Amino acid sequence: MKALIYFEGEKAIKKSGIGRAMSHQLRALKSAGVSTCICPKEDEYDLAHINTVYAASKKLLKNCKKKGIPVIVHGHSTYEDFRNSFSCWQLIEPFFDRMLTYMYSRADLIITPTPYSKRLIEGYGLGPKVIDISNGIDLSEYAPDPEGVKMFRERFSLKDDEKPVIGIGFPFERKGIIDFFEVARSMPDTKFIWFGHLAKIATNAKIRRAIRKRPKNAIMAGYCAGKIIHGALQSSLCLFFPSHEETEGIVVLEALASHCPLIVRDIGVYEDWLHDGIDCHKGKTNDDFIRLINELKANGEKQEILDNGYALAKERTLDKVGLQLKKAYEELLASKK
Repeated sequence: MKALIYFEGEKAIKKSGIGRAMSHQLRALKSAGVSTCICPKEDEYDLAHINTVYAASKKLLKNCKKKGIPVIVHGHSTYEDFRNSFSCWQLIEPFFDRMLTYMYSRADLIITPTPYSKRLIEGYGLGPKVIDISNGIDLSEYAPDPEGVKMFRERFSLKDDEKPVIGIGFPFERKGIIDFFEVARSMPDTKFIWFGHLAKIATNAKIRRAIRKRPKNAIMAGYCAGKIIHGALQSSLCLFFPSHEETEGIVVLEALASHCPLIVRDIGVYEDWLHDGIDCHKGKTNDDFIRLINELKANGEKQEILDNGYALAKERTLDKVGLQLKKAYEELLASKK
């Protein structure tokens, strides 16, 4: 069995969650002994696993259908999580929704990261079977990294006893960056650092204005990877991720794998697997988030909560994801025979 793992515009998405999902898929499948390729023109393959929904992806799907090659479309996106993202998203949304509908309705199987996104996609009534398999996490990447901690703390001139609040993601309204700034504004003695970058042309006016007017204690760190992010997750007060809509949120898995206290918005995607006060902290309003952050500042995090969070990450390691993907591939090929 050989699988084509296809991501359109690989370079453009490299710094996004979908870009990390590509790396995770390839590594997970390698651990499960599944042969893969990434170039549809240069290789022969038994099935295509398409992770994007734009013009070249549509063309590939059509070609596979003509050749009788089974097609999996990965449900990284939903109608809901496209909203409040890029600049002019309202103008792009009708096109995006049509492409999403086209790709999902013609798939032989849809794989999506969580039970929540599975329910959303099934609710569209497009026909194909939908299953959920996490994007996964490589625990070894988030092992204790003293050098990364040192690099992070030196880069942001942090005092020995200073613990900042961090956020990670594209500066989208959907990601909750405006709430991140408002919470920071109410806590001027605490540093808030947001990791993530988006080209100015793709950032809507509301977010550009919010970034310009952010409080002095809120730092826009731009895109960072590797040791800096590892150090941030391992020496910050918490990851504060007030996103309004996600299909999974790889940064949440990264925090759990790093034993980093986690504060998220109480939204549907976390219903099935994150538990308030057990492995994370959930809030609905900025007042909730302020209270939760102040409680962490005053008391620190309970070791039991950190351990429970790490146990969740262990359930989603790349070797387990690889076996799940392999099983889905084998069952799809068997059904087509």
